[in-house]
Amino acid sequence: MSTDVATDVSTSAAPASPPAVRPPSFFDRWPGPAVPPPLEVLTASAAVGVTTAGVLPTGVTGVGWLCAVVVALTLTILVRWTADADGPPRPVLPADVGWAVTAVALCAVGSVRDAAWLGALCLLGAVAAASLALVGRSFPSLLTSLTAPAVAMLRALPWLRRGLRTGRRPALGRAVAVGLAAVAVLVVFVPLLESADAAFAHVVALLTPAVEADSVTRGVFLFALGGLGTAGACFLLLAPPEPVGPEWRPTRLRLLDWALPTGLLVAVLALFVGVQFVVLFGADDYVVRTTGVTYAEYARGGFWQLLVVTALTLGVLAAGSRWAPVRTAAERAVKRGLLAELAVLTLVLVASALHRMWLYQQAYGFTVLRLLVLTVEMWLAAGLVLALVAVLRLRPAGLGRPMVAAGMLALLGLAVLDPEGFVAEHNVARWAQTGRLDTAYLSGLSADAVPALVALPEPLRSCTLADRAARLADPDDWRSANLSRATARDLLRESPPTCDVRWSS
Repeated sequence: MSTDVATDVSTSAAPASPPAVRPPSFFDRWPGPAVPPPLEVLTASAAVGVTTAGVLPTGVTGVGWLCAVVVALTLTILVRWTADADGPPRPVLPADVGWAVTAVALCAVGSVRDAAWLGALCLLGAVAAASLALVGRSFPSLLTSLTAPAVAMLRALPWLRRGLRTGRRPALGRAVAVGLAAVAVLVVFVPLLESADAAFAHVVALLTPAVEADSVTRGVFLFALGGLGTAGACFLLLAPPEPVGPEWRPTRLRLLDWALPTGLLVAVLALFVGVQFVVLFGADDYVVRTTGVTYAEYARGGFWQLLVVTALTLGVLAAGSRWAPVRTAAERAVKRGLLAELAVLTLVLVASALHRMWLYQQAYGFTVLRLLVLTVEMWLAAGLVLALVAVLRLRPAGLGRPMVAAGMLALLGLAVLDPEGFVAEHNVARWAQTGRLDTAYLSGLSADAVPALVALPEPLRSCTLADRAARLADPDDWRSANLSRATARDLLRESPPTCDVRWSS
């Protein structure tokens, strides 16, 4: 009995363990709207869904993409400034306007250029720009900022369900009744007017998509995508998370911890650059005498390695800008000196890589892939300049958003340059000098290359353009309207290709 009493006393005397504290989650800072979605959100989501399903073309190029993004952007802005928000509106920064304008400009590329790869890249860039425009500075991380709109789309599903279950049913019912009345008007009057006038029937045929099982499935998917995207944007704009700045923890590195490996890298690059000053703009005979290969082969062999070195060095610069200590005047001076030298030496490597690839293209011909990697190298060079500025100012600000902005500007620059037209033009000029032409490659380019290829003499002209003329035989509907394809059709209509032979390189 005494043992039991002792056990009871010891048990009761033991201090109670503190309750487990749950660490704050991401959604504690972003609870979302406290009230159901207003009627403006429901209407805008439905309108954008219908627009998306009705205007998007089947390919990645066409004016329909621009129409869809303009409608979505306009309705989202109207909802933001007319609907009641949970708190004061988030101030619109110039950067937000810049991202929105960039998104529209990238979507407009598909209305001008025909290259599918360029259109796809621009659409991805437009999605990223629109995400950053919606988010603003609500999220310190670039990855979180880019994915927050997609998360908002999923979180908007129960939010929309709450809106449909509330007392807004009379207003929603009236909206549905008005929509059904509009459909009834179209179903009754359009067929009668079609049968009354052939020209009107032709216009209706151009504006009305063919109703098939695949098109219905695609339309339902696009409606859901456009509607949920708009609802997610409104979810994010009406109740953004509490802004939190980046938390910079003090570094534990000592001066020697990072200065020794960084200084060794600087020394290696300095030695390499010293060799490059001899061969970068050197003559072909020097390269043949020292390496045993031609200058073009020498250029081809080194470009890809220099591209990788540039990307790795940019990462070293970003890490050094963030983690190198600046506690004392000596540490600040060493940080500025080493990282600035590293950035300048890497920029010389970029110049070498660009020169190598340009020489190689002049020797072996221009291709879209080679032009694209040249653009990537120039984009990395822009990142080096941004990193150099951050180092000199001793500000460990992230390079994420500036690098994304530079990438989008590079895409817009490519669209202005017209990559496939540029490649075709330079290959035609190279043929005039060397007599060598890769007709198989040129015949596979898009309609962007047609204005340059029509300058070829016969029979090269007709045989190079025969496949492209066949692909352009069917006209575009208004959703797929594209300036480059329209121009190519006009040129080919004036003098159609007559060669039935398919050339090979």
